[in-house]
Amino acid sequence: MENADMAWDQECDVLVVGSGGGSLVGAYGAASRGLDTLVIEKTAYFGGTTAYAGAGLWLPGNQSQARDGLEDSADLGRAYFRAVVGDATPHEVQDAYLDGAAETVAFLEDNPHVRFEYRPFPDYFAAPGRFEAGRAVFPVDLPTADGPRELLDAVRPPAWAERLGLPVPDGPLTDGRALIGRLLLALESTGNGRTLRHTALTRLITEDGAVIGAEAEQDGRTLRIRARRGVLLAAGGFEANAELRRTWQDLPGADWTMGAPGGNTGDAITAAVEAGAATGLLDQSWWCPSLRFPDGSAAFTLGLHGGIFVDGSGRRFANESLPYDQMGRQMLAAKAGTTHDSPVWWVFDGRFGDELPGITVVPADRKAFTEAGLWHTADTLHGLAERIGVDTEALRTTVQAFNGYAADGVDEDFHRGEDAYDRFFAQGEGANPCLVPIEEGPFHAVQIVLGDLGTKGGVRTDVLARALREDGTPIPGLYAAGNTAASVSGPYYPGPGVPIGSAMVFGHIAASHMAEQGAGS
Repeated sequence: MENADMAWDQECDVLVVGSGGGSLVGAYGAASRGLDTLVIEKTAYFGGTTAYAGAGLWLPGNQSQARDGLEDSADLGRAYFRAVVGDATPHEVQDAYLDGAAETVAFLEDNPHVRFEYRPFPDYFAAPGRFEAGRAVFPVDLPTADGPRELLDAVRPPAWAERLGLPVPDGPLTDGRALIGRLLLALESTGNGRTLRHTALTRLITEDGAVIGAEAEQDGRTLRIRARRGVLLAAGGFEANAELRRTWQDLPGADWTMGAPGGNTGDAITAAVEAGAATGLLDQSWWCPSLRFPDGSAAFTLGLHGGIFVDGSGRRFANESLPYDQMGRQMLAAKAGTTHDSPVWWVFDGRFGDELPGITVVPADRKAFTEAGLWHTADTLHGLAERIGVDTEALRTTVQAFNGYAADGVDEDFHRGEDAYDRFFAQGEGANPCLVPIEEGPFHAVQIVLGDLGTKGGVRTDVLARALREDGTPIPGLYAAGNTAASVSGPYYPGPGVPIGSAMVFGHIAASHMAEQGAGS
């Protein structure tokens, strides 16, 4: 939108769109450098999908790792990252992330409200430079007494509470909620940060090709916000926009994402494109197997310690213990669980009782799932096959083969249990604890679909997080990070915390550049 002569309803140095990890690091980075910073959030809560996350942060060589006795460096991280991602994204952008990781953590921990700690969680690929015990750091739990209740109560509830309409428990903020809470407290401590919720970006305002502000809708009225130094778009992807998912990803809709409700509809990406920005990786997401729920939604599922996945033919098609993004890509390749009429069934036996043999971020009510036809139980495999509509002989043969692999300790089809990530969640016994036989009735089958933690395609950016035009030149005044930007990891998910960790680094880089350069640079 080209109009430099309009009246402004709000003015600031830096406008940040979104309130997840990348956006709040960007906001704090700008405000701590003395810039008047305004954060606008479309929904009623701060945090976006970051608030739902376990909030592992893949930031090689940082001081929190060293404090907890883990020896890592940017170069060690680079060796692994390059081995996984290769030339899928520009090396200079990869290096900006890897070389900026330690600096970002040090900068954040200079504020007394922000603290991280190392916890084991394996890197996801068997590639040179891998840490089999992981290198991710996590936010330390945040007691609610450490900050104003009004501010911390505005942090998005846990996924299970919001999805099931349950009250938020008392006690400290944990995981992603702790990260958001800590960053909000840091932002508030600067005295230069303001926030507006229920405020949705509608378009960017440009002058002579530079972004100088934005329009937003708040309670039915239009706000025109001038941003003297620049606009940082870090408002998530387009995972909740069914039309864009059909257009860019050839998927039937947007019901199965773990994106936080009310946001992540691609508004920021669309506004950037209208302002001249180029895009990339629009066909990509942070994929994951997900438990289908009776209301049509789905919830992230990982860490299987029992059972197998079978497709509509009654056969296995992948190693069920793969890291979740890799398993999601196997589902895509097999066209299994990608539509309502191509189900995947999680088959396991009675040794687990009424519990699912894995981790789901939203718990399943067996009775409700059974009534919805999403959880089937039978005394025999033959009966189970009939109930889920797969070939009875195929399912019997599949289970028989798997049980043989469990006895021998070797999955001859898909090598389950041979990787450190597989074994991280294993709870079985014997030579290969990842292979738990399916032999004790009753037998169960629960429906699994292809979900995601968000899309990862968006605005193309450079080493300074500046939005780029199709010709590769930067758009003055416009920056992007997180899932609003095309991911630095391309079509790969190297390790736990790459999405949020890279968002935070590029949010910090954007803030630093705006502080150094001034308006329109």
